[in-house]
Amino acid sequence: MTDHARTPAAPPAAVALATAVAQLAGAERLLLALDFDGTLAPFVDSPAEARALPQAKAALDRLESLPDTWVAYVSGRPLASLENVTEADADALLIGSHGVEIRFGRDGVSLDLTDDERATLDGLGRVLGALVESVPDTRLEVKPVGFGVHYRLLEGDAGADVVARAYAAAATVSDELTIRDGKDIIEFSVRGADKGDGIQRLREYTRATAVLFAGDDVTDEDGFAVLRPDTGDLGIKVGEGDTAAQFRVADERAIATLLALLADARERVR
Repeated sequence: MTDHARTPAAPPAAVALATAVAQLAGAERLLLALDFDGTLAPFVDSPAEARALPQAKAALDRLESLPDTWVAYVSGRPLASLENVTEADADALLIGSHGVEIRFGRDGVSLDLTDDERATLDGLGRVLGALVESVPDTRLEVKPVGFGVHYRLLEGDAGADVVARAYAAAATVSDELTIRDGKDIIEFSVRGADKGDGIQRLREYTRATAVLFAGDDVTDEDGFAVLRPDTGDLGIKVGEGDTAAQFRVADERAIATLLALLADARERVR
């Protein structure tokens, strides 16, 4: 008797994720809250040139066209930058600057910085700007309520040294800053908010009965922390690292595939 080749069984985690996506597709009101860089779009040396993978963009367009389905981008990028890279239309739901900036469709949220916050912001700009000028291959990103020091191009221990120097420089300005350590960036802000705050605002605005949040960075853990898996929410970590998310996928291509599967399933029930 000849043995027939068998298709290898899918790993249990993949089966569980596929089942969770199928269940999510049936949500009464579904919110997709997605990080951008490293989740929908590969990292690039020039942040302004980042774009979502075509397969991911196509799936999101399909999902956004369905009834009772909302797509939102939740990013550490300033709102203006997020608008550019997502190619957002006037009705897009955007959370920028880790929850500090919010744009729900055509409505924006004013920052209304106080005089003390503006003075602290000016001081931060001076000391961090001087640091970046002194270290080749670093870059200062100006954010609405702070600054980010990028060091992706540095090698070896040079990045850790820049982070330590940035901490020391910022401490000369204020000891009440919000500090976030991300992938090859250290950020200092004069006002605190996080992606969890942004997701909560999005949930309230859309009245979503289920939320999918996907992200790759340590700053996305605030988003995973506010999800409610017992009521149908789904958290997906992209890449390596400790996480509170229920599931993990390898990279941006895996997220694109997952979104396409979700679009297929939701179209069938809608």
